[in-house]
Amino acid sequence: MEAYRHRVQYYETDRMGITHHSNYIRWMEEARVDFLRRAGWPYERLEAEGIISPVTAISCRFKASTSFPDEILIDVSVSEFKGAILKLEYLMTDLCDKTVFEGHSEHCFLDKDGKLVRLTKACPELAGIFEALAKEAAAAGPRDA
Repeated sequence: MEAYRHRVQYYETDRMGITHHSNYIRWMEEARVDFLRRAGWPYERLEAEGIISPVTAISCRFKASTSFPDEILIDVSVSEFKGAILKLEYLMTDLCDKTVFEGHSEHCFLDKDGKLVRLTKACPELAGIFEALAKEAAAAGPRDA
């Protein structure tokens, strides 16, 4: 899937002129929402099915700084899918292909009452997409960073 593009905004930088670290987490969410939309399951469709997907864990490693008005490419991939748990990897690079950030997020799927949902039963079509993407990522092997 094509990388999500984000242009660093002036307000996202700090007094030193570099992107404040908290923005990378927001960019992960932007890219994740875009990733699901491109996979054919926008967040609003998931929520229309009565399913929410909270973040249960997040990690990040900053590799290089960015600043206004850098353009960042964000690749999202499924690293693991276990029916009720989804793990995503994020690789952010600048336009010169220099890695600026690596991250990972984990999500579960809940119904409106907060009970765990197995997508393999509740949304088999979406589960199939995640399973296929996880196999594709495994076949591609580890990313170079």
